[in-house]
Amino acid sequence: MPITPTPKIWMNGELVDWDEARIHVLTHSLHYGMGVFEGIRAYETPQGPAVFRLTEHIERLHRSARIMQMDMPYSVDVLVAACKAVVRESGQPSCYVRPIAYYGYGEMGLSTIPCTVDVAIACWPWGRYLGDHGLTKGLRMKISSWRRHDQNIMPPASKTTGNYVNSTLAHIEAVKAGYDEALMLNTAGLVSEGPGENVFVARDGVLVTPPSSAGALQGITQHSVTTIARDLGFEVRVGELSRSDLYVADEMFACGTAAEVSAVNSVDDREIPCPGPMTLAIADEFAKAVRGQVDKYKEWCELVSES
Repeated sequence: MPITPTPKIWMNGELVDWDEARIHVLTHSLHYGMGVFEGIRAYETPQGPAVFRLTEHIERLHRSARIMQMDMPYSVDVLVAACKAVVRESGQPSCYVRPIAYYGYGEMGLSTIPCTVDVAIACWPWGRYLGDHGLTKGLRMKISSWRRHDQNIMPPASKTTGNYVNSTLAHIEAVKAGYDEALMLNTAGLVSEGPGENVFVARDGVLVTPPSSAGALQGITQHSVTTIARDLGFEVRVGELSRSDLYVADEMFACGTAAEVSAVNSVDDREIPCPGPMTLAIADEFAKAVRGQVDKYKEWCELVSES
């Protein structure tokens, strides 16, 4: 999906014009993939634009940096304020927000020890990642030939730029084969996640989502959905899933900041009832929650207004 420029990008403590937000071709992370990032959404609410679970996203950014032994030069509070400033400057009622920390220009070679850490935050209008039909029509998913990272190969708990080579390979393979999205197994052959989404599978009225030990990122949307589902009276478990569990699912959906809540209509051409009643109920409540329309979840919506 093409990016629509917005007025300003925050770079190392300053708001700069979109076209002036540049890096050198010898920026370390460009060559070695050592950076950490977040995907966050701001939504229009009755009180004005609000960023959904912003502080928790920035806290996860800091955790990712810690896993990668990257010394973050800005506190959580500073980056939260910077994200709000970028959204305010954009003038957009809703948008996608991308903070990224990376090793900058000045050193080359595998070692990051002598490198400086730069941080940038941009935002732009961006619709549902997997398409607006994701809830009503559902997604055709394909088990990827690419396995999800093992915990001792590339730490999947860190939202690291280089990790997403794995995701990109899986996504492109699925799309070129005529599917909407991939679904990744771990090295033990158990279900992990989509390239950029957590998954939930329903059997006999119980929703199951794979654990982080399966290689799945601990998703903030995943946590939100789990909370909403339980509040709606649904049972949710964290547990292992085989590919056969997907083929006989009563319903299934994928979720993430970019994908929001998207139903799944088939896996490897095995049809799944779509959209299922639990999926519809959760998606409806989630859509209201992110827009500040549900009192019990209003604390998830961080207003960008300075007043």
